[in-house]
This record gives sequence, structure tokens and C-alpha cells, in this order.
Amino acid sequence: MKIQESAENYLETILMLGQKKGRVRSIDIAHELEFKKPSVSVAMKNLRENGYIQVDEHGFITLTDSGRRIAETMYERHLLLSHWLTELGVNEKTAVEDACKMEHVISKESFEAIKRHLGR
Repeated sequence: MKIQESAENYLETILMLGQKKGRVRSIDIAHELEFKKPSVSVAMKNLRENGYIQVDEHGFITLTDSGRRIAETMYERHLLLSHWLTELGVNEKTAVEDACKMEHVISKESFEAIKRHLGR
């Protein structure tokens, strides 16, 4: 099932924050993405209802297996594409911004071809 780019971004953010902080709450996501708390709350409700996250009684958010798979896919794409672009001479800020856009639209086939080409 294809999910929206915004949902992929939220899942990737939860993964990255979890790696940095250990525990993730909606307010952490709001701060990281510079979004308003009510917007993040609505998104978390949708992700929870679609089975991508779980929220415990203390408000801590964890990824389900399906949410983690999506988040890890987006994060791998982001890292590889941003690194590749900087190796090609793109400044880091632009490379990160472009990778963030590209990671959502590139096909699995094309991404795997890039990985093979780069020997990763």
C-alpha cells in the first residue's frame, strides 16, 4: 500500500528521533519538523489508526513493524541520495533538501540501480 509523502516524513522523523533520543513524543516531532502540535496530533492519530505507530499511556510513540519498514526505507534513501549528491559537488544544504524530495518519488528499481552503481 502506498502512503502519502507526509506520512513517510513523519515515520522517518520518528525513526531518527528514536535513534537520537531513545523515546519520542508528539512534541518532539513538532519541534523537529517545526509544525504546530495539533497538526502533529492529527497525523499521529492517522498513523496509529493505519497501524504504523503505537502510542503508550505516557504518550511515547513507537513504530510498528510496517511503520519501521517504511521509515527505514526512507532513511536509507535519504542518506544515500544526500551523500551521493554531495559527492557530485552539490552543497550539503541543497543535497539534503533535494534528497528529501527524491526519496519519496524514486522507484525501488531506480534506487537499487543507484545503489549497485555506487557499490553499496
